[in-house]
Amino acid sequence: MKGGKSKSDTKGSRLAVNKKSSAKAGKKSGKAAKDPNKPKRPASAFFVFMEEFREQYKKEHPKNKSVAAVGKAGGDKWKSLSDAEKAPYIAKAEKRKVEYEKNMKAYTKRQTEAPKEEESESEKSVSEVNDEEDEDDEEGSGEEEDDD
Repeated sequence: MKGGKSKSDTKGSRLAVNKKSSAKAGKKSGKAAKDPNKPKRPASAFFVFMEEFREQYKKEHPKNKSVAAVGKAGGDKWKSLSDAEKAPYIAKAEKRKVEYEKNMKAYTKRQTEAPKEEESESEKSVSEVNDEEDEDDEEGSGEEEDDD
């Protein structure tokens, strides 16, 4: 090879480019933290079905520890169900969705009211902190005079 790049060198440069692009993807950590009080989104009909199917599958296959195997079997079973057989799961999912929407309305209402309260509390805490700092300054200046 006369000064040319080997295949391993070109792969390394590609990895460097990928690292740069992954750094951009890492900027997602700058998003605001999730609110733990926010209601969780409701499960779809398939996930409602899977809750029940997992229990049944574990009873039939107690030695199977593979999550992928349970998911694969559940997906195949779901595909083989008719619309009539899926109906109870769809109904449960709809009930959960209605409950979620009700909870979200209450949550958003609390969120719109909360900032007003938070602002007044933060103003109080700032004034309290300023008062404490003023007291500390007065005490500190008295001690300095005694030392002289």
